[in-house]
Amino acid sequence: MRIALGVEYDGSAFCVWQFQDHSPSVQEAVEKALSSVADQPVRVVCAGRTDTGVHAAEQVIHFDTPVPRDMRSWVFGANANLPREVAILWAAPVDEAFHARFSAVRRRYRYVIYNRQVRPTFLARRTSWNFRPLDERHMGEAAQLLVGEHDFSAYRAVGCQAKSPVRTVHSLEVSRRGELLFIDIEANAFLHHMVRNIAGVLMAIGAGERPVAWAAEVLKQRDRTLGGVTAPPYGLYLTHVSYPEQFSLPQIEGSAAIW
Repeated sequence: MRIALGVEYDGSAFCVWQFQDHSPSVQEAVEKALSSVADQPVRVVCAGRTDTGVHAAEQVIHFDTPVPRDMRSWVFGANANLPREVAILWAAPVDEAFHARFSAVRRRYRYVIYNRQVRPTFLARRTSWNFRPLDERHMGEAAQLLVGEHDFSAYRAVGCQAKSPVRTVHSLEVSRRGELLFIDIEANAFLHHMVRNIAGVLMAIGAGERPVAWAAEVLKQRDRTLGGVTAPPYGLYLTHVSYPEQFSLPQIEGSAAIW
């Protein structure tokens, strides 16, 4: 049987999603908990690997097992064995054609900025702090220049291993709620550090260091070294992964849980 799960986690407590020999990872914690429920080793596949400090309001994973358990047992049994920074949200049986990564058609991220002069305490590892006053209107105008299908070479990490730098951004919006700024982006897929590099460019524009048109200029140059600073990881959340309706996954709107 193939089982799909929705997973929520605080990434500041782990090195990365993927298993690491030298430090704790989210994957290691999840596999250990599921293996306890199955009473045998379980290996999982995720929709998208997240970096150190990056969070997920709804990561999607799948695993194969011959062990008969009801869906409630997978959820609550795993949660009983997980650290408090990780929780299984739901479980659902899926067809063998389902693949957490390759069946995904869209992914959505939210980048949260705490915009005030004084550094935060309670939200220090939940948001990205920027002390400069940011103009969300200019950031929103610049964001629209990145919507559509483009070569995002200038917005990916130098060491990104993706075969193609072309991605389609379906939506990119900037909004403010008091001292919190939100950058919400949805695309068919993302390159390594793509969201954080976009956030870095938008914050430079919001601070008045660059004009609105700079977002498109960076895109056209296709050179990462000419782009903005990579924004910190702590404000980044994977909020939703979309799949074809045929799989009927009981997914939630993860961004609703982030303020």
